Amino acid sequence: MEINKYFDHTILKPDARKEDVIKICKEAIDYKFKSVCVNSSFAKLVKKELEGSGVDLTIVVGFPLGAMSTEAKEFETKYAVENGADEIDMVINISALKDENYDYLEEEIRRLKEICGSKILKVIIETCLLTDDEKVRACQIAKKAGADFVKTSTGFSTGGAKVEDVRLMRKTVGDDMGVKASGGIRTLEDVKKFVEAGASRIGASASVQIMEELNNK
Repeated sequence: MEINKYFDHTILKPDARKEDVIKICKEAIDYKFKSVCVNSSFAKLVKKELEGSGVDLTIVVGFPLGAMSTEAKEFETKYAVENGADEIDMVINISALKDENYDYLEEEIRRLKEICGSKILKVIIETCLLTDDEKVRACQIAKKAGADFVKTSTGFSTGGAKVEDVRLMRKTVGDDMGVKASGGIRTLEDVKKFVEAGASRIGASASVQIMEELNNK
């Protein structure tokens, strides 16, 4: 198992500076991570830093609350794709899910996937705010709308990824969708547990520390 290829090496904190983002890019290239995950304002910078490296660019959309209009998310997605994004991690409208406005959720995901085209669309459902029934429903909607992945968390709410949530998400979407675990993943043992539970991608800011832990074994 090439653990490095599971990682979206992530820097999303609001006070991230240009030098911090460049450092993340260099680390991703050195360790051959799957992608670098950043906010959309850093899209051009990161695309330039990653040029020719084989490391993808992931941009978050509607992050971290998911509560803005579909039109705002569409604009941000278009901007990201036009500026080199290979993958989009969007946050669902959690209020719409809680209100059982499932058509709204499906339409929003579908519209963003249309903009993405062949680019990967991951749907962040923010598991820490949901019941198990809501988690299942969110995954079903994401799959029906044509998303490529479901993702546990933003890492900016009341909790991060849990193994049991990844297991439930994998059971719900089956084998033909990706499942990304993200939020609070800091050790090699964490990664192994999430992969065993069905995660096909890991979002982490501690990716380098985890790789160093592996290399020092």
